[in-house]
Amino acid sequence: MKQSDGFDPRRLRPREPGNWRKRFITALAALCAAAGVLLAMAGAATLIGHPSALGSLNGSPAGSAVLLVVGLLLLWTGIALWRMGRRRSRRGNDLSMSRHLMKKRK
Repeated sequence: MKQSDGFDPRRLRPREPGNWRKRFITALAALCAAAGVLLAMAGAATLIGHPSALGSLNGSPAGSAVLLVVGLLLLWTGIALWRMGRRRSRRGNDLSMSRHLMKKRK
């Protein structure tokens, strides 16, 4: 099939402007995952014998285990929200064309 030089498939269905809510949720999910990593690391550090990083909050082994579990749950929630946001932003209303057809021909 011969393509003309003036054909641009992206013009067939123009993209809508970016949605700030999706970006906000994705950023919030990334912050949630980062906080989960930090909490899990603090809990794990106390469990393996290093001094407590958060004072009396994780001074006991039971408190540090709770901190570790909460950190891991926060990390899992952040990753799940981030993946959901990325999936929704990638879905879009674009044409169902393969990626190599969208490239410009020389």
